[in-house]
Formats: sequence, structure tokens, C-alpha cells
Amino acid sequence: MLEIRIHGRGGQGNVVAAYLLASTAIANGRHAQAFPAFGAERRGAPVAAFVRIDDRPILRRCQVSEPAFVIVQDQALLHTANVAAGLRSGGGVLVDWMSEGQPELDGEVVTMPATRLALEHLGRPVPNTALLAAFLALTELFPVQALTDALGERFKGEALEKNRRLVEQAASTVETGRWKEIAHGTGA
Repeated sequence: MLEIRIHGRGGQGNVVAAYLLASTAIANGRHAQAFPAFGAERRGAPVAAFVRIDDRPILRRCQVSEPAFVIVQDQALLHTANVAAGLRSGGGVLVDWMSEGQPELDGEVVTMPATRLALEHLGRPVPNTALLAAFLALTELFPVQALTDALGERFKGEALEKNRRLVEQAASTVETGRWKEIAHGTGA
């Protein structure tokens, strides 16, 4: 079973990201579950969302405490929460990163300017779609086009076209297949 934890703040689309990833998995013949964990339910409060993907039905219902991957939608959380806690040995961390240098975290860290890309394409600082596109490119779990198909369930018209362009550009900002072994069970 592949487990992913997504950290961010209320209003950044963490829960939507989890549901989109699970929808993408289901549409590609896998079993998946996605669910959030909220603290204070307000915009800007820290939020975690969880995704599980497997070839068999998923019976586990607890939060993800030992993920193979962590996606961080707000780099400020790196200083306030232990977002990489429990990360499996050899696991990967994808961070929306707008600063110079590289964050120091356990695991294989990949950074990308997801919020900047979202602002360019959507006009809003919502990094979730860009991070998912990068995650799918890194892991090759599913084709990036599968994410675009899942977006078509949520968006129509101009909003869908903007997201499609964002997905395409975001996927091209990372090394395709870099985390393929981890995602397919041979690296973590």
C-alpha cells in the first residue's frame, strides 16, 4: 500500500488535492482513500490530508503516520510542524519552495515553485494542482494526463483549460521518474 500525507494551510486546496489524487488512482483501476485532519477549521490554519493507494481494497482507517511521500504546500510549515515525521526510509518530500537553497529534511527532497505557477496560470495562490502534477511526474504512478482527466470532473471551461496548462508546466519542472522506484515499492 502506498501512503501519502499532504500538509498545508486551510484554503490552499489540501483536501481537494487528496481527493483528486484518490480519484486519479480509482480512474486508473486502483483502490484509494482520501481524508483530511483538521485542527482549528479556519482559513490559514494548518491542515493535513491523507491518501492511500493499493491494488486491493483498503481497510485501514487511521491517519497516515508512516508515509512513503509527503507533499508540503506551504514552506512556512517546515518551521512550525514536523512535516517529515514518520517518513519511511528512502521516502520523498515534495515542497512548494519559493526561497533560495534547499530545505533540510529527512528523505529525498524535491522543491518546485507551485504557488508562483498557480498565480501565473490561475491568478490565485492555490498550489495543489501544480504539486500533484509534479508528484505524478516524479513517481510515474499514473500518467499526468490522468490528473487532467480528474480535473475535468471538477472544472469546466476556462477554469479547466487554465488548470490543464498549469499541470503541463508543473510536470515539466521536475525530473520525470525520479521517485518511480519508491512509488512502485522497490525503494521504500
